[in-house]
Amino acid sequence: MDRSRSAGVLIAALAAGGLIAANGLDLSVIHAARWLAPGADPAVALGTHFSECLTPIADLEHRYSVEIGRAAFRTPMLLGGQAARAGVSCETCHQSGHNNPDFDFPGLSGKPGTADVTTALFSSHRDDGIDNPKPIPDLSGPKSTLKQSQDPSTRVLEHFLHGTITEEFDGAEPPPAVLKGVADYVRALSPQACPATARTPLRAEDDIDNAVRAVRVAVEALGRSDPATAAVMVEAARSQLGLIDERYDAPELARSRTVLRSAAADLTADLAAIRAGDPRASERLSTWLAQQPAWARAVVAQEPASLFNPRRLAMGGRG
Repeated sequence: MDRSRSAGVLIAALAAGGLIAANGLDLSVIHAARWLAPGADPAVALGTHFSECLTPIADLEHRYSVEIGRAAFRTPMLLGGQAARAGVSCETCHQSGHNNPDFDFPGLSGKPGTADVTTALFSSHRDDGIDNPKPIPDLSGPKSTLKQSQDPSTRVLEHFLHGTITEEFDGAEPPPAVLKGVADYVRALSPQACPATARTPLRAEDDIDNAVRAVRVAVEALGRSDPATAAVMVEAARSQLGLIDERYDAPELARSRTVLRSAAADLTADLAAIRAGDPRASERLSTWLAQQPAWARAVVAQEPASLFNPRRLAMGGRG
């Protein structure tokens, strides 16, 4: 890969329709399909994901922090810059906190499941001019296999994550509670907490639940006078709705797209209220949560016609 080629050109190429297709089938309306390894089965790689190995948290304060980290882990807005424009989040490489064996990003990967973290593609700080992609580590595996200490007393993990966000991806300075939350989330991943089933189907209702969890944390953050963290949580919720929207591509799903985009627009307005210091911001988010079940039922009811359906994925999106 010619390192002189601009990152912007690559990002634009990824955004182009039909750039990456599985077995000749165009599924590029789904962001994850744009970095899907050639030969990967879309019904598996795009229709299922690794099961999350998250240790149950009893302490309420610790659980709050882990929930912040879990939501931030899943939004490209945490990384910012080119990553956000491409739709890349921590979750992209570390699916449900594992790795991603089907990840094959132009200019970043060598073999599928690898990434070069010292490239100008995403960073103006860490480019070493060498094409040296490394295997993506499984954050849910044994802690002893990971390079960075996860001992909370050392804050080594926080330091590493801060560098990853602000230098490896040129992201903005994360709010303190968000940085702590991502570290606490990673620490809470454990092979002992893995479900019996290694992979589970991707469902619209799961993405909706992720959005709801993020908004609930945003409400709590506002109650703690932490609007910066609340803003990241609302951005995380919007990201989850976007993941659903892109799979509801068929003409008969127009109603679902309308309600999804309305819900996302409401979150955009709520985000503006948070940033403006509106004292009613928490109330607005609570209203969004109260309205969510009604529109969610309509969206979930149409899921069989969407690209959550493994049959449609296997057919390349054709009904």
